[in-house]
Amino acid sequence: MGCKRNQPETIKIDKKPNILFILVDDLGYHDLGITGSTFYETPNVDKLATEGVMFTNGYAASRVCSPSRASIMTGKFTARHGITDWIGAKAGKDWRIRNRHDKMLPANYVMQLPKEDITMAEAFKEQGYKTFFAGKWHLGGEGSYPEDHGFDINIAGIDAGSPRGGFFAPWNNSKLKNKLKGENLTLRLANETADFISKHKDSTFFAFLSFYAVHAPVQTTQEKWRKFRNKADSMGIANSGYQMERILPIRQIQDNPVYGGLVESMDDAVGVVLKALKDNGIDDNTIVVFTSDNGGVASGDNYATSNLPLRGGKGYQWEGGIKEPFFINVPWLKSIKSSEVPVVSTDLYPTLLDLADLPLNANQHVDGLSLKPILEGKDFDTKRPLFWHYPHYGNQGGEPSSIIQKNGWKLIHYWEDGREELFKLPSKENDSENVISQYSDIANNLSNELLAWLKEVNAAYPITDTEFDANKRNQYLNNLVNKKLPNLEKQRLDMLSPDFKPNDDWWGSQVYHD
Repeated sequence: MGCKRNQPETIKIDKKPNILFILVDDLGYHDLGITGSTFYETPNVDKLATEGVMFTNGYAASRVCSPSRASIMTGKFTARHGITDWIGAKAGKDWRIRNRHDKMLPANYVMQLPKEDITMAEAFKEQGYKTFFAGKWHLGGEGSYPEDHGFDINIAGIDAGSPRGGFFAPWNNSKLKNKLKGENLTLRLANETADFISKHKDSTFFAFLSFYAVHAPVQTTQEKWRKFRNKADSMGIANSGYQMERILPIRQIQDNPVYGGLVESMDDAVGVVLKALKDNGIDDNTIVVFTSDNGGVASGDNYATSNLPLRGGKGYQWEGGIKEPFFINVPWLKSIKSSEVPVVSTDLYPTLLDLADLPLNANQHVDGLSLKPILEGKDFDTKRPLFWHYPHYGNQGGEPSSIIQKNGWKLIHYWEDGREELFKLPSKENDSENVISQYSDIANNLSNELLAWLKEVNAAYPITDTEFDANKRNQYLNNLVNKKLPNLEKQRLDMLSPDFKPNDDWWGSQVYHD
């Protein structure tokens, strides 16, 4: 089963468990100390991981945010619920506005969480849970906010995919009042969640803390920047930090001091919420989930981190785009410490219901399986296929493609020209060795299964752009190599220079007052 087993230990509880779901935006698999980073510092998340179960092959349902979040909420893969790109991305002929001169026009997609789906929050609310949401929503605008999908309380959840106004108050969010100038958004969301926990410690609750961090804009305080700038200096600052991927430059080194500060603020905030559970005496009856919605941003948005040895990052079709930190702490289950079984975020819906001894709804979370057997140290179906469908171009350099992963193999089908790649996992988890020529029979079987499944769920596909101009495309690609790459190298070294100063007040963090 791929689990490290200890002697089974089960602690009986008399009350339905509380649920605390922590979702970080754009956090890469290797952005935590517990998952291998020697640069970022995440003691609170690391402690959570060691107290629970680490799924070392945990995946997001998409390489970008809205589709992944919809899959968490519905228990369905992206091709099935139809939200296949981040809500707001251009599709069809509108894609030409981007002036990338791509060969295809991205598929149209669903623009809000479907009303007919019974969300995870609605399932818990129907069973008497008090439901709470704080942070990033990005699953539709007015009429499709968290309160329209089962959450009793909504703090800061709107249509936006990034924090309007940045990470320091004043921010522009109709669901979050400004209180203090310069207040840190990440800590504010944690404090709001902690306050909810304290007020509802005697009831049963489902709390979903969805950080805007560590998404762009990448911002931190001068103090945190200095700490990580000095750390990078002590580790030795490399002259070069990037290389070209297929299309865009991609970061190779974790040495971004501003991003380091942003990650640490997220970890500080996790500490606030976990402390609230303990201080209120309910930590032994609260299930805690921690994961991310897609890989770390190594290209395109902010070039914030490196996901090596995983290839790619947010928006990419390779492991760096979809493999995530994936931890579940069930205080009364101590059978195992880690599992290598491939799991995906659609599994969390049935898992949490099952752990709470609530009725499952197989017709809703149709693409998820309960992970309770793994957590109990029992057998689990390790042969099921996992599917990803992204008929779009990523802002970060990813290509329109679909993926099937099954029995330790991963096949990627590219929609531009129908080519395919086959990788054996996890020995070549950086997706550097395409072995399709050696294992053509396996590739054919996986390809047939993938295409049949996409047809079954009525997936949407990109179409050829009849106005494609190869010369303009080549010019665009040449500019990335000759202009974009050198500019990124300069920006990186500027950020690591002792006199770096983004603006007069460090994005507003220096104007904090009571």
